[in-house]
Amino acid sequence: MKTLILGAGAIGGYVGGRLQQGGADVTFLVRAGRRAALQRDGLVIKSPKGDITQKVKTVPGGAEGGPYEIVMLTCKAYDLDSAIEAVAPAVGPGTTVVPLLNGMRHIDVLAGRFGETRIVGGLARVGVALSATGEVLHTSPFAAISFGERDGKPARPALVELDGAIRKAGIDGGLHKHIIQDLWDKWIMLCTLASMCCLMRGTSGDILEADEGRAIMLETVEECRKVAAAAGCDPGEKGMQNVRSYLTQKGSRFAASMLHDLEKGAMVEADHVVGDMIARAGRAAVATPNLRLAYAHLQVYLARRARGGIGKPAL
Repeated sequence: MKTLILGAGAIGGYVGGRLQQGGADVTFLVRAGRRAALQRDGLVIKSPKGDITQKVKTVPGGAEGGPYEIVMLTCKAYDLDSAIEAVAPAVGPGTTVVPLLNGMRHIDVLAGRFGETRIVGGLARVGVALSATGEVLHTSPFAAISFGERDGKPARPALVELDGAIRKAGIDGGLHKHIIQDLWDKWIMLCTLASMCCLMRGTSGDILEADEGRAIMLETVEECRKVAAAAGCDPGEKGMQNVRSYLTQKGSRFAASMLHDLEKGAMVEADHVVGDMIARAGRAAVATPNLRLAYAHLQVYLARRARGGIGKPAL
């Protein structure tokens, strides 16, 4: 089975590198600069699960190297439009598109472009970052990706084969019968954490040190849960207990990657992660006062960034 992975950054590089290490046929679609670096230095992964340096196949465009049975998207949500244009030539009648993006909005966009049947659900839970020299740094003890049919029906052969490749590569997760619920479960956690970390400019542990920090965190996660419930994807009390416990651990240094991006003055997935949750809440008549405040904060940041005002005095 031939797999095309859009991007060889943190998540794409880690997942694709491990898949190839396990014997899978993987090609990376990358920009010219990244392609030159990979051809020169190979794909380098530093990980508690074992370091690797290996030569990889790369292409500058989706029309090359195919046909592909799997096209995996590992881009940020704000790059989705350009990602679609890049992979479009690689998507044929027998191609399955596996997006590993946060939230839900990208699924509708992809289905609108490539057709409902080609798009499955997918998500990544991998603590990785790309170093200044292009190394993939795996910094967490876990590395998992999950994927599955959005309607819960038995998986198509391509996904069954991908599941086998994932297991052989030593990556956790794999086929998930209820992938849409899993997407919502992650989105509830991520939207809460990203909103609060960016609004308050601190880790979850920092937030809990504030007088009202714990209460505000729990209010926000409940806003997200109500939106999920309105979509028919309430995690249930057991699921919510796990989320609340994770978000209210005193002394935790965990923070959403969106905070790190914001602190660097980089682009953030505000619209996809927070804005879309609010939009869905509005359609379901769910009140989201905390999310609205956090989203307004992020929109102000993005507006100032667009004007080149980040790092300069506001006046």
